Amino acid sequence: MEAKVVKINGPVVVAEGGNFVINEMVRVGNLKLIGEVIGLDDDFATIQVYEETSGMKVGEPVEGTGNLLSVVLGPGMIGSIYDGIQRPLKFVEKLSGGPFIQKGIETFPLNTHKRWKVEFLLEAGDTVNEGQIYAQVKEGAIVHKLMVPCGVNNKKIVERIDKSELTVKDYVYILEDGTKLGMYQTWPVRIPRPVKKRLPESVPLITGQRVIDTFFPIAKGGTAAIPGGFGTGKTMLQHQLAKWADADIIVYIGCGERGNEMTEVLTEFPKLQDPRTGKPLMERTILIANTSNMPVSAREASIYTGITIAEYFRDMGYNVAIMADSTSRWAEALRELSGRLEEIPAEEGYPAYLASRIAQFYERAGYAETLSGKRGSVTVIGAVSPPGGDFSEPVTTHTKRFVRCFWALDRELAYSRHYPAINWNTSYSGFIQDLRAWYGENVDEKFPEYRDKAMSILEEDGKLQSIINIMGEDVLPDSQKLVVRIAKMIKVGILQQNAYSAVDSYCPLKKQFLMLKTVMDFYEKAKEFVEKKVAMSVILKEDIVSKIMRMKEEAKTEEDIMEVYRLVQDHFKSVEEKYRE
Repeated sequence: MEAKVVKINGPVVVAEGGNFVINEMVRVGNLKLIGEVIGLDDDFATIQVYEETSGMKVGEPVEGTGNLLSVVLGPGMIGSIYDGIQRPLKFVEKLSGGPFIQKGIETFPLNTHKRWKVEFLLEAGDTVNEGQIYAQVKEGAIVHKLMVPCGVNNKKIVERIDKSELTVKDYVYILEDGTKLGMYQTWPVRIPRPVKKRLPESVPLITGQRVIDTFFPIAKGGTAAIPGGFGTGKTMLQHQLAKWADADIIVYIGCGERGNEMTEVLTEFPKLQDPRTGKPLMERTILIANTSNMPVSAREASIYTGITIAEYFRDMGYNVAIMADSTSRWAEALRELSGRLEEIPAEEGYPAYLASRIAQFYERAGYAETLSGKRGSVTVIGAVSPPGGDFSEPVTTHTKRFVRCFWALDRELAYSRHYPAINWNTSYSGFIQDLRAWYGENVDEKFPEYRDKAMSILEEDGKLQSIINIMGEDVLPDSQKLVVRIAKMIKVGILQQNAYSAVDSYCPLKKQFLMLKTVMDFYEKAKEFVEKKVAMSVILKEDIVSKIMRMKEEAKTEEDIMEVYRLVQDHFKSVEEKYRE
């Protein structure tokens, strides 16, 4: 019996007949819109359609494809801009005849005309196993490695295609059972790609942002949330991370964000220069654009599309960072679809399975040994947009359960022009202990110690600020006044960072350590003289304090920081001489 549409409720369509399976991709209606089967009840199939259903009517046909909702993985993805179901927007624009996407457009995700120069790694007679790399091509700033699909084991190559250049539709080898190893493979988006084993997350993802690298670090393969209300700088911070993080591949998912924000990404990223290679940043970036006016069900799928692409590059042995902006819009898509499905709502109208869906997404991050024996990672950094900046709402609360880094953005800091507006009192990182050994070995053995002392000063300052707000700073003893002044040095001189500055946009780890060392050694020396009852005006000499506060901009190199450090030492020698007199 041919399946036909019997009910339409926005993006949710019910079809009667057919012989579908759960999560099967189907073509719905006369326009053959892309959909996915999400429920089966006797002879009725519930389908979520990834395109606009306006104009569809009851009785139109529904065709099964026999495949799960999948992505196509192969050369040509780097530098591409996709929608939530991996349709390349540049090709869609041509087929639509303009910037507005026409319904029912079907296009292959990869460029089928481009010819790739292939480097063959195996010969006829070799035996292959799943995950093994059999050929590679140069793509952008990376080497794209072609891997044996999962499930293919102990098969002998009987033929190699001797062509130096191939398109993505060509095949490379033929195996003894007739299997053809081509230039691309497909993978269902809702199923995690397998690895040999998970590994401990013990190497930091260096971002060049001092508040993150020094105080709230994230490991490669880790998870982080960036919650913050409107205007607190979530998108700008993710842009900085995408530009400067030492990941090999960046996957940026614009999930339900405003069109103008996504336009900024689409126009800015192709112009940005990759600081690692000197080439355009797009040569190691994949963008998935699913704006707030696009179909809500495609927004729900965009997260899975992005993380499946990231896992594919991880399996090649690369470190991949995903920027998901914003998971709150994704959760809102879940809520809308749940309402259309007439499911019983849980807190604030979200479906009861909200927590498990968030967990499924973040659990696909990790540092792993791949099937080919290489090591790769997927690091997930998700922005959360709580309504009214309320961190107690369900999406933020559940996200907090499944991530190990929580970079809480503060509206007051943002409005006072303190960027990144990460609140040092409410943020945390679960990777600090895991990364202590790495920082000690690769930066300086005292780095963790200085970091702990600085955090203690910030915590004490937080308590003192409540007294200052009521009584004023004059009531504090000199020892506490010193804590407040040093805390200000840390906040302004270290935590604050200018994304538009040629000098301060990125700060190397060694420079971060030297800046922290300068401030903390200043504090230790100043504390000695406070105990000796030396006047605060002498200890906190204005030109020295100003020099420390401005070193992030004025000190361009590590040697410049050391020059500031030497000035601090000379200052305290002078204070010592005056004290003796």
